[in-house]
Amino acid sequence: MKLTTITNISVDGVMQGLGGPEEDRRDGFRRGGWALPLFDARAEELLGGIYQRAEAFLFGRRTYDVFATSWGAVPEMAASPIGRALNERPKYVVSGTLPEPPWAGTTVLSGDLAAAVGELRARPGGELQVHGSGTLLRWLLEHELVDEMVLLTYPVVVGQGTRLFPADGPDAALELVEVGPVSNGITMQVYRPAGRPRYAA
Repeated sequence: MKLTTITNISVDGVMQGLGGPEEDRRDGFRRGGWALPLFDARAEELLGGIYQRAEAFLFGRRTYDVFATSWGAVPEMAASPIGRALNERPKYVVSGTLPEPPWAGTTVLSGDLAAAVGELRARPGGELQVHGSGTLLRWLLEHELVDEMVLLTYPVVVGQGTRLFPADGPDAALELVEVGPVSNGITMQVYRPAGRPRYAA
């Protein structure tokens, strides 16, 4: 399967608490809910199509918990195209502290994560999608396990919060595969990792 990450970010790279003010208050974050006012029917249709492409989903623990109590539990959300994809397809969550996953169709991955993800990628099928899951996403990038990155960039500067890329992390060149407008100033960029970047002498 192709491992594809899908990330909603602000122009300044923030991915924390996009859905609501109470979604993620870590480190005193007070600006949650910055994406939802811009997320309209066109954006929902595009994102629903992305979710429908998935063969399976891979989550970090925090994003899994948020999704399980929303897309997996709220009837109107579960009935949407995004909810149907999430509820009908296999889900994998990386956790060393989740003995009994509450969401049907979930397998917990613990131990040698590189081996577990490598085994999933080796299976036949379409996309193994990672939504959100910032800590996991950064780990996958560092270990060169990402095949494609989809960034949905919202026209807002949040000014605080956890960013997709850390201030001191690995560098990477990216090949632009696709770019285009979504709606309300949201744009989509699709990249493939392309090794190390070139630096001027």
